[in-house]
Amino acid sequence: LSALDWVDVTSALKGDPAKTALLAETLSPWQGNSRREFEKVKNKLGDFVASGQLGIFTNGYWNHPAMHLSPEVNLLAVAHYFQALEYQRKANQVVATLGSKTPNIQNLAVGGVANAINLDNLTTINMDVLYKIKDLLAEVQTFVEQVYVPDVIAIGAMYPEWLGYGAGVTNYMAVPDLPLDAAGTKFDLPGGTIMNGDLATVKPITHFGDPYFQENVSECIARAWYDGDWTRHPYEEETVPKYTDFQDDGKYSWVKAPRFDGHPMQVGPLAQMLVGYASGDQAIKNEVDSALAQASAIAHVKLTPAVLHSTLGRHLARALRAKLLAGLALKHWDLLAANIGKGDYTTFNKPEFPKGEQRGFGFHEAPRGTLSHWVVIKDGRIANYQAVVPSTWNAGPRDAKGQPGPYESSLLGNPVADAEHPLEVVRTIHSFDPCLACAVHTHDPQGHEVARVKAL
Repeated sequence: LSALDWVDVTSALKGDPAKTALLAETLSPWQGNSRREFEKVKNKLGDFVASGQLGIFTNGYWNHPAMHLSPEVNLLAVAHYFQALEYQRKANQVVATLGSKTPNIQNLAVGGVANAINLDNLTTINMDVLYKIKDLLAEVQTFVEQVYVPDVIAIGAMYPEWLGYGAGVTNYMAVPDLPLDAAGTKFDLPGGTIMNGDLATVKPITHFGDPYFQENVSECIARAWYDGDWTRHPYEEETVPKYTDFQDDGKYSWVKAPRFDGHPMQVGPLAQMLVGYASGDQAIKNEVDSALAQASAIAHVKLTPAVLHSTLGRHLARALRAKLLAGLALKHWDLLAANIGKGDYTTFNKPEFPKGEQRGFGFHEAPRGTLSHWVVIKDGRIANYQAVVPSTWNAGPRDAKGQPGPYESSLLGNPVADAEHPLEVVRTIHSFDPCLACAVHTHDPQGHEVARVKAL
């Protein structure tokens, strides 16, 4: 969705479909890159403009001085934007087939998932369902490889000045994911931390329950609208809201400030790709090196992994992670099919809760980065439950030491061509892929009423 921070939809109306098709041929063999397709998209955009309603493109920063792609590149990108909506739907079909709906899947249970496997039953996961999923995954993989990744590389290379903006916090954290064993000691995606942007400092997070992760996570509420002024481990936290309005030198956010060994950390696809690169993961190294080589050819300058510490670096990392996961999704489909072929239909292990107090946590490398849930159970009942989510790591405010989080840090030094239309700010924040459900803040610096909402 953040493509429109870089692509001018109205400029696409000036694009020549024939020239756009020739340009597209230099980027990939994608079958949707025909002159006819680009003409169709141009006509659709023309109808939007003629009607006086831009639909999903309303309120964009069109004709902003920070936009400088050619009409043909804009037309190419808008056409692929429409196509991406269709392939997003295909990916959602897979998730909804397994999870009953998307987002917010409904098939999870403590101990596994509620998906019954029976190859002879039309209402469960059977061969028809499995192969429908595989076909959809293959279609999505092709789109990611032939459209998403090439577009991000090409458009990013046309904004080379943005390789120097938006780095912010260069401490990174990712957790291992896609486990290959029940114990959670072998993974397809590596985890670890990197400090101060130095890849040589990489330290692995190796398994579920790794004390390196468990012992170093904390959250601070010194600048957040909660009662108290503490920094605590998730097991010891409480969440008691206490709104005090915006305070320049006090509390100003609904988001807590997570820290790892006292340090702010950036999480997300960039963190995962850098941790994998620094750890020597060959698949990740191949993808990163190949993408940088392609971008170098377009930008006519040698690009190294150092440029990934940027707004555009986050976009490239997200695209490369999507490509990596598209392939791994099919690999794990094969692993599931192999289990079923051996007669292993297990999808759930009944949990046991010993008496007394029990503490535990689980982590997952979600689309936006490291997600962890922490629970304290006393005599079979939940006594405390805390979730430390990706957008909290990135959007969190300053802590008791005054250390800003990744969002705040990333905006320092960003140019702003038009203060009334701060597209550059939007570009950098959108590069983190903010979670709408995690932190919604509406604020007017002059104290004027922004909106009034009535809950029914």
